[in-house]
Amino acid sequence: MKNIRKASSILLCLTLSASLLAACGSSKGSEGASSSAQTQAEGVKKDGFPIVDKQLTLTMMSQDAGVADWNQMPVLKEMEKLTNIKFNYQLSPIDSFATKKNLVFASGDLPDVFYGADLKPAEQVTYGTQGVLIPLEKYIDGGYAPNIKKIFDEHPDIRKSFTTPDGHIYALPNVDLSAVWYRSPMWYNGKFLKALNVTELPKTTEELYTYLKRVKNEDPNGNGKKDEIPLTSVKLDDLRMYFLGFFGIYDEVIYADKDGKVHYTPQEEGYKGYLTFMNRLWKEDLLDHETFSQTPEQKKAKGQNNQLGVFNDYYPYFTLGGEPSGDNPLMTPVKSEIPGSPVYGKHPGISANGTFAITSKNPAPEATMRWIDYQYGYDGATLFAQGPENLLWKYKNKETHEKEWLPVPGGKDREEYRGTMTPNYGILTPGMNSAELTNGLKSDFDKWIDKENAEKLVPIGKTPFPNVYLTNEEQSEATALLSDLNTYVQQMEAKFVTGQEPLSNWDKYVAQLKKMGADRIVELYQGAYDRWNSEK
Repeated sequence: MKNIRKASSILLCLTLSASLLAACGSSKGSEGASSSAQTQAEGVKKDGFPIVDKQLTLTMMSQDAGVADWNQMPVLKEMEKLTNIKFNYQLSPIDSFATKKNLVFASGDLPDVFYGADLKPAEQVTYGTQGVLIPLEKYIDGGYAPNIKKIFDEHPDIRKSFTTPDGHIYALPNVDLSAVWYRSPMWYNGKFLKALNVTELPKTTEELYTYLKRVKNEDPNGNGKKDEIPLTSVKLDDLRMYFLGFFGIYDEVIYADKDGKVHYTPQEEGYKGYLTFMNRLWKEDLLDHETFSQTPEQKKAKGQNNQLGVFNDYYPYFTLGGEPSGDNPLMTPVKSEIPGSPVYGKHPGISANGTFAITSKNPAPEATMRWIDYQYGYDGATLFAQGPENLLWKYKNKETHEKEWLPVPGGKDREEYRGTMTPNYGILTPGMNSAELTNGLKSDFDKWIDKENAEKLVPIGKTPFPNVYLTNEEQSEATALLSDLNTYVQQMEAKFVTGQEPLSNWDKYVAQLKKMGADRIVELYQGAYDRWNSEK
């Protein structure tokens, strides 16, 4: 449970498909452009606590991981005491939250705030332009959100990535400037490396091919059977993005290269190189032939049985079992015949979807902005990530922000116990994360992961594509085109890899993509990217 919760919390962060489904609104308006000079709202302090002298009660809608009663969470009780703002919680289980959110929008029976709400770009613009969600920039620029303002000023790309075409900000992102992984990465089975006396990891696709052949033929698990599976996957979804980087491609669908040119991946030469390589592995039984039929659980069972050579997971021990260790190295992206390879699609540092919004029903938006802004500063981010001081952690040196963990009450699992203290568990919540928050708290395994990332991924990493918005008309067209294209590409990928469709038919396949609107997709997203890039 711990592993599922922790991984899902991070993996919810970002997938490019979310930003590709971004919708947008009307032409830019002038409203809010000069609102930073607004007068202070009555009874709301711009600094210091409490935020209001007379207690304010608001309603909050959010997702619930089902671990604890939010009314009893120490973090939320601490926030109420600090700010004098009390919330009544309207919670839905994670699995049904999207449906509940749609019903709330449709009925007009709105909460005062949406929190951890996974607000799609289309929802932000649709309900923002309708007046259901209120613009936030006037409160940010008007002195009610100094932490958010500081982040926006230091990282203007974050601000413009959440500014819709009408010039407004209707939702706030989760900001994680220390993040590296866009998707969970690939790992080598360390026991196999040791058994095969491999001291240097493959650096080219040819060296990777040779290593996988050795896994198949040289019995690295030592059981005398040919039961090793050199490379496994579930429908290629778990390895595709990582492997595309070997062929100079940053993302599965849309990416911008270093010169700002937008590409639709499935028609690129690098994608053909990826298909050719995967077909070679399939033909020689180096890619698991259950790739298109197995479940994630079946894949993990093979790892527990020590059969896997190379595999994907958030951490290697999630698949192989055992305790966290540095025994199973992060896969070094390998170079192919494509110039400029390898590359890596790096986490952009912000969520693709909005995590917080204020509705038109909210009677005190200024106070609400002060409340949420606390989570974008060091003290508030610490509170929501790790709980109040002296419960799970304490300062070793407050001046340098160095912390240390305390024993978990009753010897419970720390991560699961943390989930009883804070809503920041199992869902993506508003706020920020930075390396400073974990100063002194990182385990040896955490430090090893940081080192692997710094050596293997960061030097070749680039954000595939910014969080952009299309106009309503563009979005309708893109959604329709991508719906058909995605289905066709998925079918053809499986056929090319398994050999049902010969790669000699590549030109015919590309011609069909163009007929279905692939070039128009590039045109639409190039326009959106150019607009985003031109904003200051």
